[in-house]
Amino acid sequence: MENWFSLEWFGYNTLRSYEWVYPYFFYLLPLVPFLFWLRNALHRKHKQRLTITYTSVTGFRSWLTLLRFVQPICVGLAICLILLALARPQVVSERKDRFSEGIDIMLLLDISDSMIEKDLSPNRLEAAKRMARQFIKGRLQDRIGLIVFAGEAVSLCPLTTDYELLYGFLDEVTPSLIPTPGTAIGSALAVAVNRMRDTAGESKVAILISDGDNTSGNLGPTTSAQLANAFGVKVYTISVGKPKSASKADTTASAGALMDEGELQNIAGIGNGKYFRATDNTALESVFKQIDQLEKVKSRDVLSRDVKDYYRVYLYWAVTLLLVAIGTKSTFMANILED
Repeated sequence: MENWFSLEWFGYNTLRSYEWVYPYFFYLLPLVPFLFWLRNALHRKHKQRLTITYTSVTGFRSWLTLLRFVQPICVGLAICLILLALARPQVVSERKDRFSEGIDIMLLLDISDSMIEKDLSPNRLEAAKRMARQFIKGRLQDRIGLIVFAGEAVSLCPLTTDYELLYGFLDEVTPSLIPTPGTAIGSALAVAVNRMRDTAGESKVAILISDGDNTSGNLGPTTSAQLANAFGVKVYTISVGKPKSASKADTTASAGALMDEGELQNIAGIGNGKYFRATDNTALESVFKQIDQLEKVKSRDVLSRDVKDYYRVYLYWAVTLLLVAIGTKSTFMANILED
């Protein structure tokens, strides 16, 4: 161990930073001076002394007097350090890591001509795109993809955790991306299922945003919803704009601006999801918040502990002091240290 001989190991801050595995060894520390007193008391009873009158030099004799304490002090400190090592000082650092399996989410966005109606501000499509961005921003470790559809469905962005890339694709979404007229809800849902059927996400979710009935495509919405259910894909549907049951004052609106909610409700029911209706921006924002709460990632916290033992440092010091004590007893200093 590097720099074990440094006196910093005995500093107050260093000793305070330790966690002691066996702190009860410290209760033995008061016994160390008692053991020396007991040894000295027993030793003096059996030791013969010869009193000799002598004249000494004060300074030299004082050094000799101090030297006699080298050996017992070294042994006493060594015993204390052994007890400290037995208490096993450690420095423990803890780190909490959060692990979670992200959710696979496909956003299915209707970009047909009716999505430019202005009953949502500035229009249905832009309002949906803005809420989608906020939804994506609130997700963590989820893979999110984007499918746009009108008369046909196009997978615009595959499942990804690169949300900046996803924002870029959302910015490019306009009705002109798919010139084919119509609303291929069934085809869009089928593309989403195909994208997610082999993924390893903890759960799979399709969020379908539209304002009209299925009017085109090669696959019906009911069949696609059944496929989603078979592959474990949960389907949430959101209708934006005013429904066909709107007030008479709104009947002058264009047919493309109105929709039948029944089809989206049916898809959500078959797909084990939920249907939402958003007739204005506030309602659309509330819908995305509800879905965000319904599809929270299940996570688990793992606490890792990094433990470093430092008892060897104090054992090295104890051994060194014991060697000093033995050295003073086995060399020419032995005569000087004896009474």
